[in-house]
Amino acid sequence: MFAPSAVSDFSFGSDASGCADATSAAPDVAVASPADFSRIGLIGFGAFGRLIARYAPAGVRLLAHDAAPEAADAYPPASCSLSRVSLAEAASCPLVVLAAPVAATATICRQIAPWLRPGTLVVDVGSVKVQPVADMVANLPAHVEIAGLHPLFGPQSAADGLAGLRLVVCPVRGRRVFRLAALLKAGFGLETQFATPDEHDREMAMVQGVTHMVARLVASLDERPTRMATRSYALLMQAVDMVRRDNPAVFDAIALRNPFVAGVQEQFFEAAVALRDDLAARRAALTDVEPQPCARVAAAS
Repeated sequence: MFAPSAVSDFSFGSDASGCADATSAAPDVAVASPADFSRIGLIGFGAFGRLIARYAPAGVRLLAHDAAPEAADAYPPASCSLSRVSLAEAASCPLVVLAAPVAATATICRQIAPWLRPGTLVVDVGSVKVQPVADMVANLPAHVEIAGLHPLFGPQSAADGLAGLRLVVCPVRGRRVFRLAALLKAGFGLETQFATPDEHDREMAMVQGVTHMVARLVASLDERPTRMATRSYALLMQAVDMVRRDNPAVFDAIALRNPFVAGVQEQFFEAAVALRDDLAARRAALTDVEPQPCARVAAAS
């Protein structure tokens, strides 16, 4: 949890400086102040949406919308002002956070477009960036600012606070995201890294693509002994546990919607097959070891 002293010096609220009067461009529409993050529209209230509610400062009004019926039971006590609202109300905030599955980005953008005010900053927090950024650019009006964010952590990693955790920022259109990144760093101790969507997805193809594949494969094994666990095994199991409970949509985004992950997957499985074949050939040459099948193979035979 962040230290109270850090929050006392941290304000998402608007101030007079840098607040350009852009109403002349669209006199019939209220314009978001460039410095105003005191109202945040949150579209999607899954695990990460609840994490945002947990850490949002007390002065923030968080207006959350989730079309899933089960989301109504997931609204926890929060330090900020948290309300469940319509899609239109969430989209009318100066900062709109898309915390829904990556596959839904284009549809959500088309749905919220009529309610977005000039100057609004729209960000997504998905695990991949090329596709959702392209969807936002294609489906959001030209008068809003756009950025892709990827928090390199989840609810388990953030259980003890946000300080030292990393956030990748992909600026796309407008400059308000730089102020937001500075506020998140100053208020919560998040380490911000800037990248293009391509740079992000190229690196995440290995960083997350391999991690989640290994976790899914290890989690599918029959036995996970702990009585004589080595340190390296314990660390592997810890890594597996950190990702194996993720929403299936998270795995699908990482494993299917990153344009650079297919090549990494092909290399990974080619290496796995080559290792299997090498071990089988060397094992066949042994005369003093009798291989024993695992329980699942023995039961099937």
